Order: sequence, then structure tokens, then C-alpha cells
Amino acid sequence: MNNKLRGGAVAVLGATLVASLLAGCATQSNSNSVYGTGQAQREQTVRYAVVEGIREVTIQGNQSGAGTLAGGAIGGIAAGSTIGGGNGAVAAGILGAVLGGIAGSATENKINQRRGLEITVRLDNGEMRAITQEADEAFRPGERVRLLSSGGVTRVTH
Repeated sequence: MNNKLRGGAVAVLGATLVASLLAGCATQSNSNSVYGTGQAQREQTVRYAVVEGIREVTIQGNQSGAGTLAGGAIGGIAAGSTIGGGNGAVAAGILGAVLGGIAGSATENKINQRRGLEITVRLDNGEMRAITQEADEAFRPGERVRLLSSGGVTRVTH
């Protein structure tokens, strides 16, 4: 295979891997201000409560596997094409794929993390509830808030 053809194949593979990685990074928001299309124009139950406590948490998005795949492919190609020849290149490619997959998975994991709040509230009827959502709005203990619920999803707002 000539070098131009090989270089083009690697470029196409690289572009495909980057596109897959970026598609895998898309995560659903847990913000109280973001509604999905299926949530718009749907009736919600409204309850009032008082904030009892707030705890900072980390919200971990779903792993798509794109980071592992992309990292493994890039690591395998990079190590296999630059280290050794023959069986040495194959072994280096396998090791590069494993290490690249681990690095890609860790990167995807970190990208999918978001800062969140666990908000504990006391409803007007005395019941306690805890709702976790993205930390895009500040809450303070003693503050009066609304709980909006629909389809198993509850959000805390002012």
C-alpha cells in the first residue's frame, strides 16, 4: 500500500474516531432550567417546601464507550506504527490499544462529570424529600422553594 493511501486511511479513521468520541460526550442535563422536548407542554404537580439542607455532589453521566474505543484505536495505531517491526509492532499495537483504551475511558468519565446539589426540603405537610440536580441555581437553608414533578422527575426552583 503506498504512503499516500495509507495516510488517507489513517486520516479517515482518525476523523471517525474523533466524531465518535464527541458524540459519546453528549450528556443529558440535570438542570432545573433545562427541559427535554418530551417534557415541554406537559402538566407538572407543584408543591411548596422549605430548604432544610444542601450538599454538593458530583453527577456522573453515562459512559458510552466512545472514549475507550477511540483511545484504544489511537493508542494501537500510534504504538503499532512507531515501535518495532513484525511481531514487535503487533505487541506494541496491542499494548498501545489497552493503554489508550484505559486513558480514553478515564477521559470520557471526567468529561461526563457535572457539579450538582442534593437539596433536602421539608414539604408543607411535614414530609422530607431530597432532590439532586445540577448546581446551576443557589439555594439556602430556610428558603421557600417550589418542587415541580412530572413523570418521575422532580426539580427544585425558586
